Amino acid sequence: MLSPGVESQLYKLPWVCEDRTQQPVVLQGPLDCGSLLGFRAVYRMCFATAAFFFFFMLLMLCVRSSRDPRAAIQNGFWFFKFLILVGITVGAFYIPDGSFPKIWFYFGVVGSFLFILIQLILFIDFAHSWNQRWLCKAEECDSPAWYAGLFFFTFLFYLLSIAAVALMFIYYTESGACHEGKVFISLNLTFCVCVSIVAVLPKVQNAQPNSGLLQASIVTLYTMFVTWLALSNVPDQKCNPHLPTRNGTSQVDLEDYSTVWWDAPSIVGLVVFLLCTFFISLRSSDHRQVNSLMQTEECPLDTVQQQQVAVSEGRAYDNEQDGVTYSYSFFHFCLLLASLHVMMTLTNWYSPGETRKMISTWTSVWVKICASWAGLLLYLWTLVAPLLLPNRDFS
Repeated sequence: MLSPGVESQLYKLPWVCEDRTQQPVVLQGPLDCGSLLGFRAVYRMCFATAAFFFFFMLLMLCVRSSRDPRAAIQNGFWFFKFLILVGITVGAFYIPDGSFPKIWFYFGVVGSFLFILIQLILFIDFAHSWNQRWLCKAEECDSPAWYAGLFFFTFLFYLLSIAAVALMFIYYTESGACHEGKVFISLNLTFCVCVSIVAVLPKVQNAQPNSGLLQASIVTLYTMFVTWLALSNVPDQKCNPHLPTRNGTSQVDLEDYSTVWWDAPSIVGLVVFLLCTFFISLRSSDHRQVNSLMQTEECPLDTVQQQQVAVSEGRAYDNEQDGVTYSYSFFHFCLLLASLHVMMTLTNWYSPGETRKMISTWTSVWVKICASWAGLLLYLWTLVAPLLLPNRDFS
């Protein structure tokens, strides 16, 4: 929808390039109606997928086993489900423009904020599982190579984080200006140092022997990544190299900025989004607490063996008669948030301005910074929770 070929077809729709008097808007450059076409299309497509997953999230509430008639809808009726999705998508393109983009922008902000937190939960769980498995391998094989591997990746992630801090100070700050960016970078660097120190404190190590710097280094790198995403939306040309100006002038009004959809932060953010969506869809955790949060669990060994026998005999086997192996409703909720997050990522968190142009706003900056702080607080809680709640099992 952001490609030029599709844009030419979008002009034929009734709400495209018309003002409030239903008169066609004369295009005078890439900053008028043309810069809004792809944005409007992406918003409507993601509205359709979000509405689709929201409907199925409500439909699948409290499905406990495949004996529930709604389980058949989850695992079948694909033709009709795709038909519903196509119908909602077509209908979304005929939503009157009006205040829809501005309202839906804030829905996207909230959903993307929650999805960033889910991404961090997955990274924390991945780091814990990685550290635990390599430590077990080192003890089983009695080989220092596994410890060397853990040290190498821990050092690498911290090195990348330090490089990210240096690059952000170089490209996103200036002497005597960009005070907000300097504060954000410095605060997040300080917070990351603090959680790294907490991760190796003796009391934390005693309560969680598998806790270590590998997890802290991954959280630190992810925090710097989110900080980079936030700085890339600062609506100040001096502090944001991703805001090119028309005709290369040094100072222009914010409304004169060109719309740039595909910059480095949006591309990297899209890759991270895809990886985390696959994690949500396909993976069960090694930790019971994460499975409880994500509402997933591993299939018992005897069930897996029965499935293998059934497959070899050419029969389908239902392993969810006693209980579903994942929450159908939570699965659709995650994809609802994913739809909102990819919408914000593809449109670079830009918001529709008063003069029919896409602009960057401080709202997106603060949402991402707050998400990084919430993520660090969440990781800190995973470290100190066993100390504060000694009667609970955090193994």
